[in-house]
Amino acid sequence: MERWYPATLLALILHQIDAAFWEEWKMFHAPGGIQGFLLFNLLAVGVVLHGYQQVLLGRPSARRYAVLCGALGVGTAAIHLGFAVAGSNEFHLPLSIAALLACLVAGGGLLLSSRPR
Repeated sequence: MERWYPATLLALILHQIDAAFWEEWKMFHAPGGIQGFLLFNLLAVGVVLHGYQQVLLGRPSARRYAVLCGALGVGTAAIHLGFAVAGSNEFHLPLSIAALLACLVAGGGLLLSSRPR
């Protein structure tokens, strides 16, 4: 978990930077436009950063946060694959694709590494 969590977190943050460029809030028809997007990211990044702290400190809640972060990584990639299949033209630049693949791989690794042994 200690290695996959920061990799997933970094991939998700990179994707959100890219998402701002592509104006992702329009794709999701999110209320509030850029302001809603920023509020979402304030909350989401805050939660996953807190989760990383729980992992580093070995707290009992660490596994739950790892599963959440891993699911966010895999889910982000899956949602954008769905958009691409539906014909969306956003996120088709090489580094956009690489960020989404990183979300998938790191998120999957985090989910696998956070399974109870």
